[in-house]
Amino acid sequence: MPKHMRRRRPATTEDGRENQLISLAIDLAEKQLLEGSASSQVITHYLKLGSTRERLEQERLRNENLMLVTKAELMESGKRVEELYSNALEAMRAYSGQEIVKSEDDED
Repeated sequence: MPKHMRRRRPATTEDGRENQLISLAIDLAEKQLLEGSASSQVITHYLKLGSTRERLEQERLRNENLMLVTKAELMESGKRVEELYSNALEAMRAYSGQEIVKSEDDED
């Protein structure tokens, strides 16, 4: 049985199902391109995917995503450092005999 005709069990997640359908569409486009029956839209789509501009755009998007992840990690790290400083100051105050004053933001 040809590759595009094999029946697969539908995925159990929405993302999995979407990936299966994308895979089927790509297989069909490949078949049409090989047979010379692809529409101009299919041909144009794959020509654009192969362009230098598209590759640069994809690289830019990947870099932006990495930058956003890094920013989120830095923010989380900053919160942890702030908490460590706060705990250290409280410990020093307690050690020196100063009264520890809890702010409204502190949790027990």
